[in-house]
Amino acid sequence: MKNNKLAKEILQMVKVDQKIRKIYLKSPFFSKKIERVDNLNLEKMKGMVKKFGWPTIQLVGKRASSLAWLLVQHADYDLKFQKHCLRLMKKEAKRGNVLWENVAYLTDRVLVNSGKPQLYGTQFYQRNRKLVPKPIKNPNKLNGRRREMGLEPFEVYQKKLLHA
Repeated sequence: MKNNKLAKEILQMVKVDQKIRKIYLKSPFFSKKIERVDNLNLEKMKGMVKKFGWPTIQLVGKRASSLAWLLVQHADYDLKFQKHCLRLMKKEAKRGNVLWENVAYLTDRVLVNSGKPQLYGTQFYQRNRKLVPKPIKNPNKLNGRRREMGLEPFEVYQKKLLHA
């Protein structure tokens, strides 16, 4: 049974998350504001996950479930919580209740935040005003892993990021 109230709360959190990030792209002085928004969203997500478990497609709908992943993706200050959510997401993805592509993105984020190379090539950083992928494990097998998770080929993804 869908929890519309929970879905709306997730959507509102993401709306604020994305709005502040768009402002930040124009002015680096908003980094503290992003940190405050991320920390507030982190605390809200912790409460939701504790009460309901991972917000699955069945619980909050496909859009809100996918966007809940984004909020945890931005919770870089709490790697332990990211790892906890990743375990929950993997379990639910096996049941068809979470998109595998979201699992791939959070997997890479957790690996990178743990100082390890990523598996799916979803994480980049800026160097000399250019987006560069963070280290990738076995790059020759990258597109096979991406395909298994429902992701487009790396070259297509990278081109989209560079032209965004």
